[in-house]
Amino acid sequence: MAKDYLLEELKSLNKKAEGSAMPKDLRERILQMLDRLNRISQSNTYSSEFDVIANYIDWITEIPWVKKTQDNLDLKNAKQVLDRNHYGLEQVKERILEYMAVENIKIVNKDKLQAQEKAPVLCLVGLQGLGKTTLASSIAEALGRKFIRVSLGALGSIFELKGKSKALSSAEPGQIIKALVRTKVSNPLILLDEMDKVSGEKGLRSDLMAALLEILDPEQNTSFTDHYIDHPIDLSNILFIASANNTGTFSTALIDRLEIIRMPSYSDKEKEVIARDYLLSKVMKISGLLPEQLEIKDEVWPKLIRPLGYDSGIRSLQRILESVCRKAAKIIIEQKIPAVVVDEINFKSFLPIL
Repeated sequence: MAKDYLLEELKSLNKKAEGSAMPKDLRERILQMLDRLNRISQSNTYSSEFDVIANYIDWITEIPWVKKTQDNLDLKNAKQVLDRNHYGLEQVKERILEYMAVENIKIVNKDKLQAQEKAPVLCLVGLQGLGKTTLASSIAEALGRKFIRVSLGALGSIFELKGKSKALSSAEPGQIIKALVRTKVSNPLILLDEMDKVSGEKGLRSDLMAALLEILDPEQNTSFTDHYIDHPIDLSNILFIASANNTGTFSTALIDRLEIIRMPSYSDKEKEVIARDYLLSKVMKISGLLPEQLEIKDEVWPKLIRPLGYDSGIRSLQRILESVCRKAAKIIIEQKIPAVVVDEINFKSFLPIL
């Protein structure tokens, strides 16, 4: 039984290796490993070595070595996407369009330009809940790129970013390689979220900061080496965007690689427009409600926007609308009524427990 399983697994790995566009020198190493697995599979006993090698080959074959999406650098399309997904932020949107225009003109003039400098990494800076993640996602949508978020604040050690050596029992690739595998392309847009938390208090997480500098440096990221993969990987096709609540912990070297774009706080009037015209329909759809099944009276909106005082972001506002929609859905089902109206008298019963 064990032998049959190993042979079937080996067959699957051979097929994956044949279909992978991995570099030639790495393929030679993988073929040697497959030969080793073949010898192990001929025995009738289970060997943990088989799983270790098979797992490594599986990761190698999942990496999108050459597969890319085609960039859409149409500025009109980009503006439509940004305007559709985000209210206001005109200066921020303009800077993003300028960034895309520069990339576009580089392509037009590539034959006349002797050397092309890489543009600095955009870094969206602002308080929590201002929409930094959704804005980065919209940039990816406008470009036609796959989007994925890597939470730097959740990283416990450099191994989670650059991978763990195959010699370790818990060996696996780091978050950058995992992001490539999940998006299945070599040129996704990767949001490096909460970059201000990487350096920690007084810059004590300098190892993570050094790894980030390597990843973002055009001189180095063409041959990034993950400790687990143990083979150079070109990250230069990735569009990195960073986000942070502030830049107080950034090193000078990191700031030199970033272009800071500050996200403004929203006024109450802006938040009301965002809630009415952008968030409500989205939240209602997620909650399974039809447009005619929920009405929120005009006089209620200021109370929904400021249930406990001033909040500069929109994340908490979305949570409030989610609560309103959930409770409305519950009332419709339990009371078997066609619709719910939220007014000044009953609105408090729709608020979440804050």
